[in-house]
Amino acid sequence: MTSGDPAPGTGTVAEAEFTSAMSRFATGVTVVTVADGRDDIGSTISAFASISVDPPLVMVSVTATSYVTEVIDRQRRFAVNVLRERHRAIAGRFAAEGRPSARLLLANEPHHRGEHSGALVLDEALVSLECAVTERVAAGDHVVYLAAVTAIPVAGALGEAPLIRYAGRYRALG
Repeated sequence: MTSGDPAPGTGTVAEAEFTSAMSRFATGVTVVTVADGRDDIGSTISAFASISVDPPLVMVSVTATSYVTEVIDRQRRFAVNVLRERHRAIAGRFAAEGRPSARLLLANEPHHRGEHSGALVLDEALVSLECAVTERVAAGDHVVYLAAVTAIPVAGALGEAPLIRYAGRYRALG
């Protein structure tokens, strides 16, 4: 048995059943951005977590077949922008298939290029983190990146409402 195999006798769960079950877990919404040398790309990611304080590490999970994965594998650096409640439109734009350049998607939003990652950082994010990949783990149809936090270029005021995802929809907290 390999680490990716289910334990003997555990059975299987249908994809639709699993997706429905996981939609009941409320999670924050982020946009992960990466500079690929020619352009800027990004994707809406809700599989994000703090892993360690010492050293500061985070985890993001990205669809294995996505272009974002390909570019993170090459660049080894990215930015995570934790979205505010008012950023629903940004989350939707970065989740759309066939989306254009991240710079175009952020044309009307204040942003800058991260000093450590070179990735686009939203000036009005709840918080933004610049990250450097420390480990890459293939996990089913996703790739999990463990990454060191190299800078925190944006940290909004506490009390700002975050954007969350619950039951397949973007929602306000509360």
